Amino acid sequence: MSAVAEAVAIAPETSEFLARDHKLFINGQWVDAHSREKHAVYDPATEAQIATFDIADETDVDMAVAAARKAFKGEWSKISSHERSIMMMRLADEIDANLQTLAEIEVMDNGLPMALAKYTISGHAANFVRYYAGWPTKILGDTIPVSPMGVPNGESLTYTKREPIGVVGAIIPWNAPIAMFVLKLAPALAAGCTMVIKPAELTPLIALKLCDLIKKAGIPDGVVNVIPGAGRVAGAAMATHPDIDKISFTGSTEVGQRIVQSCLGNLKKVTLELGGKSPVVVFPDADIEAVKVGAIRAAFFLQGQNCMAGTRLFVHQDVFDEVIQGVAAIANAMKIGPGLDPNNDLGPLISADQREVVMSYIQAGKDEGAELICGGEALPGKGHFVQPTIFTHPHQDIKIAREEIFGPVLFAQPFSDSDLEAIAAEANKSIYGLSGSVWTKDISVGLKMASLIDSGQVSINCHAAVDPAIPFGGNKMSGWGREFGKEGLEPYLKTKSTTVIF
Repeated sequence: MSAVAEAVAIAPETSEFLARDHKLFINGQWVDAHSREKHAVYDPATEAQIATFDIADETDVDMAVAAARKAFKGEWSKISSHERSIMMMRLADEIDANLQTLAEIEVMDNGLPMALAKYTISGHAANFVRYYAGWPTKILGDTIPVSPMGVPNGESLTYTKREPIGVVGAIIPWNAPIAMFVLKLAPALAAGCTMVIKPAELTPLIALKLCDLIKKAGIPDGVVNVIPGAGRVAGAAMATHPDIDKISFTGSTEVGQRIVQSCLGNLKKVTLELGGKSPVVVFPDADIEAVKVGAIRAAFFLQGQNCMAGTRLFVHQDVFDEVIQGVAAIANAMKIGPGLDPNNDLGPLISADQREVVMSYIQAGKDEGAELICGGEALPGKGHFVQPTIFTHPHQDIKIAREEIFGPVLFAQPFSDSDLEAIAAEANKSIYGLSGSVWTKDISVGLKMASLIDSGQVSINCHAAVDPAIPFGGNKMSGWGREFGKEGLEPYLKTKSTTVIF
């Protein structure tokens, strides 16, 4: 396996966008950051600088929040639910129409392979916006047949109304920029909220490009404000801001805990999608060929830089060797290189720092006696590439089995127990509870194991099934609340009860 860093031609529209002066998007306008500070964006596959952008500080946060509050109380509040749906549908159409440019920006900004970028944009982002575009006209209240204050039945009316929670601050990570952007944007718009979105400073470009499409879709000025910035500055200012009503955060558990503390000032509502160390449990009757491919996808999707990655592989001892050898063979055959080359299967990690973190975990695995099956090396030359790596060990009392690595490292462990509760106890031996999967042809075993695994999402014979309508979120240290589906709309709404005495 070797990285290839050859230049691949990009569309003129992409080149034109990259060459722009990337400012903050506040109240529908491109504005200079208050600090006048600019940061560079680097392609993680080549380490070449591809753009610069303004970076927001506390003053810029204040400006963006003020614009969002004004829009929330003004024009946006007067737009009908039907009109909101139409605007969101137009935005989805714009995402589809700009597929190639968006994909190239995403690949150069983040490093993921081109095929995955295009799937994420057309198969997820656009469809996610369309799914939530169907919700504005279906946000309903209730009438409650009660007799409050002793009023005779029939002489009062009590009803509830669902209202938008207000101004939302969304803080999104670098690992899947466009997916994370629309994951926050779509339900907030459907609910009637306005937003201040802080993309990660490592990957701001796709969010800034989406501002063009938001404007083109006719969404009023101030409804969506995008301010790239550092978490310790702009993110912290958002979490403590008294005029933000809700924070939606995706990122590490450590940062999520700090955000909760910061939100105590005005008791703003918080949803958190945090870390994971998800189990993949394979029984001896499973379709082994499907398991091999499924385990690879579960562990190495986005180079392992995703919270739902299935990085703990538990395989029955009767098929353990066959599964591990098969997974290793696929891993060894993966072509590593820049995502712009459509022949590559695995892209770079996001940065040199992240590569260093991943390599420190790989060294820890070696030091603690885990058996290295394949990979284990960073590739020489330009780009932050690390080989897909597989370790095996008879128990989980080692660092690589306990901690989220956020890189292409898979830990595998055999089991011999036939007791499902004992197997589940081993799978649940983690502070996280985000995703998980069970592989078996026995549906009774699959359903029983799914009920025993303590995760917000469990799949049978696949891993991390994702659809706009399927709720997603974590238990334990993996977060608060749910995203996707109807449950993903709820955190952006509040309930008002009204009683009328005739």
